Amino acid sequence: MFHFHLMVSLLAAPSRPNFTRDEVIAGAIRWSTGLAVAYLVYRFARRTPWPRPFRLRFAVLHVVAAPLAALAWFLASSTIEAMVPGFVADVRFSSRLFESLFLGIFFYAVIVGLTYAVEGSSRTARAEAVAARAQLAALRAQLHPHFLFNALHTVVQLIPIEPARAAEAAELVANLLRTSVEEQRDEVPLADEWSFVSRYLTVEQIRFGDRLVVRSDIPASLRDERVPSFALQTLVENAVHHGAAPRSAATEIVVTAARTASELVLSVRNSGDRLDGEPARPRAGTGLARLSERLTVLYGGAARLVSHPVEGGYEATLVLPLRRARAA
Repeated sequence: MFHFHLMVSLLAAPSRPNFTRDEVIAGAIRWSTGLAVAYLVYRFARRTPWPRPFRLRFAVLHVVAAPLAALAWFLASSTIEAMVPGFVADVRFSSRLFESLFLGIFFYAVIVGLTYAVEGSSRTARAEAVAARAQLAALRAQLHPHFLFNALHTVVQLIPIEPARAAEAAELVANLLRTSVEEQRDEVPLADEWSFVSRYLTVEQIRFGDRLVVRSDIPASLRDERVPSFALQTLVENAVHHGAAPRSAATEIVVTAARTASELVLSVRNSGDRLDGEPARPRAGTGLARLSERLTVLYGGAARLVSHPVEGGYEATLVLPLRRARAA
């Protein structure tokens, strides 16, 4: 076929072309008109999206459109060739027509197939993104009442015995509530997360007094790293609930942040996850379960949550990929 002969000649002998002037003109016209028709086919495929469920009318439409596009290519190239002064057209009309129809239908199928494949991947990606955002919003909504309930319970317990401290705690809870309602980001700087956690711990220290001791080691160099919103708070709340709440003795909670070459490591360790000398047991509460789901949505397999008993208590470790927050 002429188009294939022209391509082979260009590739095999670029310094000594073995085609005539008329062949070069014909090739340039046919390929340029072919590109124009290909663009129109692409636009046509975009305007006729793949039906769900599949419909026979959709298949018939393309079965009819394919030879029409090929014929349009043949007629367009032939018309332009006839307008070129001194150009001698190929007299093998039937051979040219067959070649144009064969190549035209083939390229029509390729262009349409690629268009639908790309559009399908794009739709899938958009649908997954929307679903992920909805899932993250639902998980955040489930986390908020969890810790707010505990904080409000603290206020209620203090009202009959220490009204002044109850008022202080109520103001802190109001600030926590405001932040939890207004915070719509999936990730926040570690500094923002720790600020929220610190206020939560202040409420719990009002409740437990000397029974709750908090220590932290969060380097300033890591405070711009991004973490899932309410992630560290979930670990701390879990430590308070299972460490300090069941015991009358003092409980120490240690919050640390560190980094490796590519990961941020947040750790919350509490003493006192033991009752009457019994060994600490793994905890799979609602908060940790929701946090694990969020990590999967946000990072896939690049993040992990590990919790296990340690000597004298319990430790939960959150490992995240390093994602530094942009400067405002």
